[in-house]
Amino acid sequence: MRILSALSDLMVPVLIFYVVGLGLLMKQDVFGDFLNGAKDGMRTVIGIVPTLIGLMAAVGVLRSSGFLEDFGKLLGTVLEPVGIPSALVPLGVVRLFSNSAAVSLLLDLYKEAGCDSFAGRAASIMMSCTETVFYTMAVYFGAVHIKKTRYTLAGALLSSLVGMAVSIALAGLL
Repeated sequence: MRILSALSDLMVPVLIFYVVGLGLLMKQDVFGDFLNGAKDGMRTVIGIVPTLIGLMAAVGVLRSSGFLEDFGKLLGTVLEPVGIPSALVPLGVVRLFSNSAAVSLLLDLYKEAGCDSFAGRAASIMMSCTETVFYTMAVYFGAVHIKKTRYTLAGALLSSLVGMAVSIALAGLL
């Protein structure tokens, strides 16, 4: 175990020295390339900040307005008889937009139902089986200015739905 710990501590410095050494051996302007990469990164950040602010504001409005709770109760009446706790509905919806808001809902669910409850186990598995679809699409497609997403949204929503269903099934087996 000590060997693995020592190797993991050395990986980043060795990688940095390798890249810089290789750049110097190939007679590249390593520092100039680094600065150009940093400039490109800053341009990307500046380009996606408006999208991120809009997305965060929308999630904040949905949470503070109580829409998610009402939506969860509405869908809960349909999903409860099937065995899906209504507390998972807002978590599943918010997870599509924002991970930090979903973590906040997850902590609330833990307080109400408990970590070892069926809803708590299903929510924990759901957080690892799903992705922040709209956030990811906004950031990555916005960064490279893609307007036509083709089947990406449908495929991502389908995979998230499958992840949610599998998380509920796995929690039932535990």
